[in-house]
Amino acid sequence: MRKINAWGLHPAAKPLLFLFCMWPLAALVWGAAHDQLGANPAETLIRQLGDWSLRALCLTLAITPLRTVFNLPALARFRRMLGLFTFFYASLHLLAYGWLDMGLALADIGRDILKRPFILMGFAAWLLLLPLAATSFNRAIKALGAKTWQKLHKLVYLIAGIGLLHFFWMRAGKQNFGEPLLYAAVVAALLGWRVWRALRRPQSQALGR
Repeated sequence: MRKINAWGLHPAAKPLLFLFCMWPLAALVWGAAHDQLGANPAETLIRQLGDWSLRALCLTLAITPLRTVFNLPALARFRRMLGLFTFFYASLHLLAYGWLDMGLALADIGRDILKRPFILMGFAAWLLLLPLAATSFNRAIKALGAKTWQKLHKLVYLIAGIGLLHFFWMRAGKQNFGEPLLYAAVVAALLGWRVWRALRRPQSQALGR
């Protein structure tokens, strides 16, 4: 674990993570340019961008459990970048829907959001991500204060639930719940670990008195 932690502290670690996070977008752009996104390229782009936003969210949520369980403090360096990539891919997902599916007709997009619950949930998740992305910088942390900033960023748990609901409802039409259930299990495990740790902390403090 010491070697892994040392690699996490290496100056090249963050640039490599950045390239890793940009790779899905590069692959989608390449596929679109070379007509390799299947019979419905627009749908493939929209759904793949949504998938990668959820994957980035899961990776962001996994940082603290992995850092704590395996004693890898260097992982904390990557949480902010992964969180911002979650917002980045969610924004591209929303843009692709608005542009490729709705032709950037704002009135039609507004009606569609209100008409279809799964799109409303996806839009709500993006709106909740917006203040988190806007305050993911040192100046914002100082301006808000550490406690207020931490409370605000706990919205990530709500965002995870809403994002999963968006995914479930999107797949409901085809009764295809395999992938949503997999993501739900991952998120449940990550959030369950946090609940278990929060419940265990008062007991540990009481035993230490």
